[in-house]
Amino acid sequence: MGVDWGEKRIGLAISDPTQTVATPLGTLTRRAGKRFPMGQLKPHLETHQPVGVVVGLPLDASGGEGPAARAARDIGALIAAKTGLPVTYWDERMTTARVRRAQQETGRTRGRVPREADPLAATLVLQTFLDRRRS
Repeated sequence: MGVDWGEKRIGLAISDPTQTVATPLGTLTRRAGKRFPMGQLKPHLETHQPVGVVVGLPLDASGGEGPAARAARDIGALIAAKTGLPVTYWDERMTTARVRRAQQETGRTRGRVPREADPLAATLVLQTFLDRRRS
């Protein structure tokens, strides 16, 4: 399962059983100042039974970890503690920007674009991880 952390929305993606192709799964919503919505994640875990979680790590332009990366690591640690699943962190720099650019290029610039971008960004994170692991 791929997780693209955000302040307001958390994108989710899942791979096929052979761990070859990632697909968008959905979006979790997080209220400002509240903890990670583990209750919203649990049904996805029960339905899809992932064998691990890849959390997008929002590094800064130089590859360093700022507050957003620390928050993503905290979320990964929480997921690992609550589920027992192994968690891997994967550089997610520019994934949301790449998704939004692709949406603009295909004419999808209105309405649900932000909500759709989150699971697509999680899909990109997970697919990149899967591809790199195979090579």
